Amino acid sequence: MPSTDASEPDARRLHIVLYQPEIPYNAGSVGRTCVATGAKLWLVRPLGFQLDDRHLRRAGLDYWQHLRWEAVDDWNALLTRLPQPRMWFFSKKATRPYTDATFEPGDSFVFGSESQGLPRSLLEAGGDRCLRIPIEPEARSLNLSVSVAVAAMEARRQWEGEMQNDE
Repeated sequence: MPSTDASEPDARRLHIVLYQPEIPYNAGSVGRTCVATGAKLWLVRPLGFQLDDRHLRRAGLDYWQHLRWEAVDDWNALLTRLPQPRMWFFSKKATRPYTDATFEPGDSFVFGSESQGLPRSLLEAGGDRCLRIPIEPEARSLNLSVSVAVAAMEARRQWEGEMQNDE
């Protein structure tokens, strides 16, 4: 698994991108997951909350001080800031299961807003990098923070397996 040392270049980390998130509790919970997995959180504006929102920090609990994060003004700003933009787009509209993908350190996982998901333009550009977390048909979708946790833990599982195989 990649190191979580603060001196490590961001290019080797997992990057979690929230595209126009709306709910501060979800963003706070995602921040907590990022700390737990050594990922960097990216917030793409516009946001449905203020960055100093007490709900955002409350959901992240006391982990927020350890979070590596950055907010950018729009999608193009994100593309110029990401160190290695190999992106995976998560959507309930995708057909490829996330477990069929092989993730690499430095990959970015992109999640859309809670009410709209990712825009069609991003999904079309994503092609075979659009992934779905399979769920039962009775559920419309998973909560954003749960989806991020599922995907991030899968990346860690894959990387930890690679490290064990290298030994």
